[in-house]
Amino acid sequence: QVQLVESGGGLVQPGGSLRLSCTASGNTFSDYPMAWYRQVPESQRELVATITATNATTYQPSVKGRFTISRDNAKNTVYLQMNSLKPEDTAVYYCNGGRFLREWGWGQGTQVTVSS
Repeated sequence: QVQLVESGGGLVQPGGSLRLSCTASGNTFSDYPMAWYRQVPESQRELVATITATNATTYQPSVKGRFTISRDNAKNTVYLQMNSLKPEDTAVYYCNGGRFLREWGWGQGTQVTVSS
């Protein structure tokens, strides 16, 4: 079973940047598509960005042009570079991947708060 650990969140002012990291256990990370999700209280978890095993990417329209998903297979890590952050980006961010982009148990997530 793959285990996921997210990190890199924090408090940032509007217009600022953060880079999130998600490290996965296991030695077949490079074979799997990965994704970042986010969730605010009392709402469904929403898909933010995806990256395939061959580095093709997709983005939710609200983050396209501001967020960049990438992966480093040697480190079993997927990243989310977030620029031009807005208050509406405030959420707990999670990663997952594999089948249906949510094959494994969820990690603890990392809180991102965008506020002045």
